Amino acid sequence: MDRKVDVAILGAGTAGLSAMAQVRRGKKSFVLINGGELGTTCARVGCMPSKALIQVAHDLHRREIFDREGIEGGEALSANWPNTMEHVRDLRDILVDRVLANSTDQMGDEFIEGYARFIEPYVLQVGEQKISADRIVLACGTRPVVPPSWADFGERILTSDTVFELEDLPRSIAVVGLGVIGLELGQALSYLGVSVTGFDQQETLAGITDPAARQSAIELMSRSFPIYLGHAVELKEEAGQIRVTAGDQSVVVDAVLASMGRRSNLDWLAMENSGVDCDAHGQPIFDRHTMRCGESRVFIAGDISGTDQVLHEATDEGRIAGYNAARDSAVAFKRKTPLAITFTSPNICQIGVAFDDLPADQVEMGEMRLGPVGRALIMGANRGLLRVYAERSTGRLLGATLIAERAEHLAHLLAWCIDEQMTVLQMLRKPFYHPSMEEALQGALRDVFSKLNQKTDSADAPPELEALHEPDSSTSV
Repeated sequence: MDRKVDVAILGAGTAGLSAMAQVRRGKKSFVLINGGELGTTCARVGCMPSKALIQVAHDLHRREIFDREGIEGGEALSANWPNTMEHVRDLRDILVDRVLANSTDQMGDEFIEGYARFIEPYVLQVGEQKISADRIVLACGTRPVVPPSWADFGERILTSDTVFELEDLPRSIAVVGLGVIGLELGQALSYLGVSVTGFDQQETLAGITDPAARQSAIELMSRSFPIYLGHAVELKEEAGQIRVTAGDQSVVVDAVLASMGRRSNLDWLAMENSGVDCDAHGQPIFDRHTMRCGESRVFIAGDISGTDQVLHEATDEGRIAGYNAARDSAVAFKRKTPLAITFTSPNICQIGVAFDDLPADQVEMGEMRLGPVGRALIMGANRGLLRVYAERSTGRLLGATLIAERAEHLAHLLAWCIDEQMTVLQMLRKPFYHPSMEEALQGALRDVFSKLNQKTDSADAPPELEALHEPDSSTSV
């Protein structure tokens, strides 16, 4: 059966649904094609079930400081693993049902279930159907990376797609890959009582490039479970368990969590028939401000694009791709300030220009360690640091790396300030309530401001308070 539409959208995840909304608004005919599970990666296997598990784990781990707070009986608390996993799945299912109810459940023949592949430019095969489209949006997501050689270990190899389906947790686990997913799930499992060992071939965690922040993160995360960096991992069968070896380190575990990133599902699409120009890795070459692939009428959005694999970026990319797919010419959109948050304890946040991309001779850096921060001390979380980066010539904030409890909130404030191109002095003129974690940010801003002021050879720093009127000889601050 042949079918002709204005726009074909491949993938019913966050990006695909956002693209569909824009195409509908543009009054274009369309089909939404999806192979595999519905419900978005975020709701099914990503942000939401992981945060449900993290919340339970952090609630339980709080008992570790009960003694110093005068609370007795904390040592008797433990997690019933089957009940915990059932709770996580219940929350996950509620969220998935909400997504489906608001998206694909009532779509009729505009929704096609199946895997699409190109048979020629702008022509797709989905099962027995041939779909011709004037424009196409590629938003069919990613899947976890698992080395083919690990297949022999069967269900003992877990990924973020399978770990939440466990009826019970393993007694011991190796987490291979300490990016966002590996760190979040590794710490949560450790807090719940699983014996966790972490490995990563890189010398950093969560992609941190700032050396001071990286060292702080390694020290603090190593308090949750042993971490070994800088060596490739080998797996071997050993008496029904798995021996995991990296360099001189070796451990025997019941299961391995593969968290080495996610790979694009583009290889399922027969892109060689699409007419789209791709790079050496088979990734379409596209403009991130229009999401258009070269000069074609194909657009790309979401995790499959290989850029920032986070929900708000997928939403924006879907909107951009869908908006442009519904029009004769592509419009370029300004992208948001980069914002990445790892929901460990402490949070690991990176905002704005990455440390490695800063022009070192044009930037000043400020720092505040959490030791003396009153609110952090009261919470029992006064370890970590905040690092902020400002442009020397203008004082404008460029970026930051935060290793701190509740830094997810500070990260948003900083992203908004960077987006508004605020200077450090402008930020210091805002109120900072006492006692709050925001005072740690105030300390980091004061540190970088003092350095900026020294570089300008000014006799004294401008006051943080702003005069209501022009001062005269009788006015003092």
